[in-house]
Amino acid sequence: MKRQRIFIFIVMSLFFTIHTTIAIGQAMTISASSAIVMDVKTGRVLYKNNINDRKPMASTTKIMTALLGLEECSLDKNIKVPKNAVGVEGSSIYLNYDETLTMKDLVYGLMLRSGNDAAVAIATHVSGSVEKFACLMNERAKKIGANNTNFVNPHGLHHKDHYTTAYDLALITREALMNPKFKEIVKTKMWVADREGFKYFHNKNKTLRQFEGGDGVKTGYTKVAGRCLVTSATRDGVQLVCVVLNDPNWFQDSYNLLDHAFNEYKPVSILKKDAVVKTIGVENGKKKNTKVVAKENILFPLTEEESQGIRTLLEIKESYKAPIKRGQKMGKVKIYLNDDLLYTTDIIAREDIEEKDLKDKVLDFVQRKSPI
Repeated sequence: MKRQRIFIFIVMSLFFTIHTTIAIGQAMTISASSAIVMDVKTGRVLYKNNINDRKPMASTTKIMTALLGLEECSLDKNIKVPKNAVGVEGSSIYLNYDETLTMKDLVYGLMLRSGNDAAVAIATHVSGSVEKFACLMNERAKKIGANNTNFVNPHGLHHKDHYTTAYDLALITREALMNPKFKEIVKTKMWVADREGFKYFHNKNKTLRQFEGGDGVKTGYTKVAGRCLVTSATRDGVQLVCVVLNDPNWFQDSYNLLDHAFNEYKPVSILKKDAVVKTIGVENGKKKNTKVVAKENILFPLTEEESQGIRTLLEIKESYKAPIKRGQKMGKVKIYLNDDLLYTTDIIAREDIEEKDLKDKVLDFVQRKSPI
């Protein structure tokens, strides 16, 4: 009953157990050495095949390079091309020494044309050298939870100590897709750079043109790594990411896996943004209580059976002291599939509530003293 008590509200009861990691389409035949399908919103694995095997990943490396470039530098920053970025082996946007490009053009060239020279230019600008940038890549990977990944360079040209797993690469991609700038770049079919010469960057990723809802992400190939592909697609508000490593049938396998996931798992709305979730008391405020709301829309891909096992727990105090600001974090919503935590989001204040001033306090005192 006290204000500090955690309030728990169960939306749906739990009657049976289903494990949240389910390998869909186990009868499907794919040619990938490793493959995964992951829900971007929750990080939930919907399909898995050798997802923890360490493998080279070729130019899908550039997903991390792009993410760090966007996080560490303004898109409008003018960058002079260093000598070490000129004439890098493999895919190129044909950078010239001392040429000036914006970070935006470099990242578009990196992700659409897979420019190895763009990767080196970004790495050198951000960290001063390729080696130092690789250290930054590894630090960021560990923060994401990609613990079986090691980067040696920003482009993915083969090195025996440069590797990832399907699971780690999906985690890295999920993190990158949460960056609005990255998300916009990888779904762009063509970009015109502000430069002379080679400036029309057509996206090599056929997913954007061939697959319903396709909106990313990156191709990769070396003789050692084979064909590696990270694809994403959004349907009915649900975005999935698919990773296939060393896959001769890379695009078709990815399409089949994504189609199967979208067919098996249907979007279920759990919470709507600004929906009222609870009324709380307000101490010393000009209002005695207020309603708190969900911060964002919560939509999960679930099977029909799984949708019966969803339960939602609110963690919030019974009352808060004024002043309260609109949008202020008040508590959390935790969403479970049976015993497994799927997602956590914030509960926020719906309105501003001012603290009582002297006049309000005097009026309260008078009302308390007045005879009935």
